[in-house]
Formats: sequence, structure tokens, C-alpha cells
Amino acid sequence: MSRPSAFDPSKSRIYVSTPVNALVEGIYEQNVPLSDILQHGDFGLGTFNDLDGEMVLLDGQIYRVAGDGTVSLVRADTLTPFACVTFYRSMSYEHSPGELTYAEFQAWLTRLMPSPNLFYAFRIEGEFTQVRTRSVPKQENYRPLVEVAKEQAVFDFAHVTGTLVGFFTPAFMASVNVPGLHLHFLSADRQQGGHLLECQVKQVRADIQFLYTLELALPRNVDYLLWDFQRDIRRDLDQAEK
Repeated sequence: MSRPSAFDPSKSRIYVSTPVNALVEGIYEQNVPLSDILQHGDFGLGTFNDLDGEMVLLDGQIYRVAGDGTVSLVRADTLTPFACVTFYRSMSYEHSPGELTYAEFQAWLTRLMPSPNLFYAFRIEGEFTQVRTRSVPKQENYRPLVEVAKEQAVFDFAHVTGTLVGFFTPAFMASVNVPGLHLHFLSADRQQGGHLLECQVKQVRADIQFLYTLELALPRNVDYLLWDFQRDIRRDLDQAEK
């Protein structure tokens, strides 16, 4: 595995704007503008108020992949109920060992992580034989995410060049962030994207950032403050994200 120039690990942190369990339960409205999110990172993913599309934050630019598949830049005063970001700096990288199925791709990324008990940011760029993504239409507040996911729009792209943006979260952090690998896709021409469901890799480079510090913001709105979060949401989260 190759290593870029030296980087101070103390600056390598992940910022989560609200615990993901709030999103899973259906709290889709928060008073957090994207301008605030950009104070904490230039790279990441999330969604928008009313669950109105998938978010991709790449090189300081925020893109929305809408429920109809269209991609657009988003204004900084747009509100988000959930975002996960970092100031991205590659700490190591590796080129894919030839063409990979989705299972082989996941196994390869897993091998690049020395421990399952850390956070990692992944920036994966290159050529894909096939990419399948999803987005969801705008929703009413309080509808559980697992129900919304049943109405997701699925998009298939063939022979496409682009970037996967995302994170690995340890399993024991499932109430804070999506556990395991969570990736969003954006094509090189910025015309296609969404939450990654599966892909086939032709040739890519995976850059990895080790994230040693977690910064978690807790919402102050009434919905969050009065909600009973005792329910185990892991099964719902697994179904909704796949």
C-alpha cells in the first residue's frame, strides 16, 4: 500500500451532524444549513431536509442526486437532517487488482483497513463496468426510513467513470452512523449518482483516510429532544441502506 505525503493524524476526524438513528426513525427536518456542514469538512455524504435526495460532498462542492436521478449543485442555505463529513486528506492508497465483482470489491476494501474498530474515509476513483445506485423521493416527516426505502428509485449505469465517496463505521457505532461501508457515487461528468447499491469495478484507485476522532452534534429541536430512541434500529438500518 502506497502512502502520500505526511499528514498530522490529530487533524483526522469525522463529523456527524446528528445520530443516524434519528434519520432511521423518520426525523427528516433539522435546522442545520449546509454552510454549517462545510465548516466541518469538504468531503462526505448525507441527505437533505424531507429526505429530498442523496448528498455527495466532493472537493468542497455539494451535489444533490434527486429522486428522479438528476444531479445538481446545492445552495449553502439548504438544510440537512443528516450529514457525515471530514476534511479529506489521503493517508494511503492502492490500485485495484484487476476487474472486481461487488463482493470482491468489498473484500478488497476490507483488506485495506487494518482494524474494524476505527473510522475510515474512502475516495475511490476510476472506471466501473457497472454501477447501481438509488435515491428517494421527498418525504413527509416521521415516516420510518425502512418504509421509505421500499419506494426508492434505482439507477443503473454502464461503463462509467466516477468517484465513490464514503466512510467505514465500526459496528459498535451503529446508533451514530451507518455501520460498515457506506458509499455514494458521482460520475465524472456530474450527471449521474446516488447511494451505492452495487458495482463492478474495471480499474480504480482507492484512497483512504484513517479517522481517529469522532465529533457528534446532537440536535436541539423538539422532535429529537422528546423522541424515545430505545428501539434497536440495526435491522431497519440494514434494510434501508441495501
